[in-house]
Amino acid sequence: MKETLEGKGLEKGYLPILILLASPVLYTLAIAPDTFQMGWNEGRGGFLFALAFIVAEIAGIRYAVSRNRLYLASMLAVACMAYFTLVENGYRQVIMDSASQYGVRLKDSWAWMWDYIVLGSFMVSALSIIYGRRWLRIAPASPIYLLGSAIILSLDAFFPYNTLGPLQFIVPYLLQFDAWIINTLDIGSATARSNMLFLNGSKGSMALQVFWPSAGVHSIIIYSLVMLAFLLKMNIKPSRRKAMYFAIGVAGTVFVNTMRILALSIYVLTVSADVNAFESFHSIAGEIMFLPWLAGYLMLIMYVESKRLKRMDKGMPSESR
Repeated sequence: MKETLEGKGLEKGYLPILILLASPVLYTLAIAPDTFQMGWNEGRGGFLFALAFIVAEIAGIRYAVSRNRLYLASMLAVACMAYFTLVENGYRQVIMDSASQYGVRLKDSWAWMWDYIVLGSFMVSALSIIYGRRWLRIAPASPIYLLGSAIILSLDAFFPYNTLGPLQFIVPYLLQFDAWIINTLDIGSATARSNMLFLNGSKGSMALQVFWPSAGVHSIIIYSLVMLAFLLKMNIKPSRRKAMYFAIGVAGTVFVNTMRILALSIYVLTVSADVNAFESFHSIAGEIMFLPWLAGYLMLIMYVESKRLKRMDKGMPSESR
């Protein structure tokens, strides 16, 4: 349910606020559309999902805000767009060159990290100016998603591959399960050893070396951050229902990541074992599966809770009442 908020100033509705918050993403999409790849560490594709979160949370909310607040937030939007303009006109190379000074091992993740930090910081600052402290209750998902992605990119930049043992822990188990499914369904031959998956099928053979980001561990972390923010702002009683939703979401996210690895394996076994073709498919498979799952699950929770509240309002029995 959308709520009407009261405040002092000029009644603007949600559309001007939505346009203001969306402007840096839309501007960057216009000047550099080729940078919006869907790979989580290969471009700005995540910006589009952050935009979707903002639209979902703010659309329909009417808020009275002063022109001065809108002007100030607009100045931040212009500054954010100026940064992306600089990045697309040579400043990205400056960022890449600075990586060695900080012990960065993956320069690409380092460079994309700053994009997410800048946009995430803009979202936090603009929402704080417009809504004050209420922004944490109104629209926390987009900033948390952006800054969470920045944290994951920083981990990948400084500790790539298998250098973070705790995050790598789950990988062998996912690969073993993947190999079991392939062999059981007789799709091809698969053998898992540590973080290696050896595939042999009708299209050829390939050995996949899987590290924690490719196994979807980053999506579990981002899911946890976004879901916690989402559940905290929702009026769900009793609290054990929130815990139940969160646990189901974790299980679902792990399942989606398992299906992602399985999809990559089936692609090698039945479509193409060509390295270039595989890399193209690999670069989009993760976000294409995870982010729709996350959005769909959030919408499902909202639908279920909305129906439940209507039943309670009508005095109908509910197991959690």
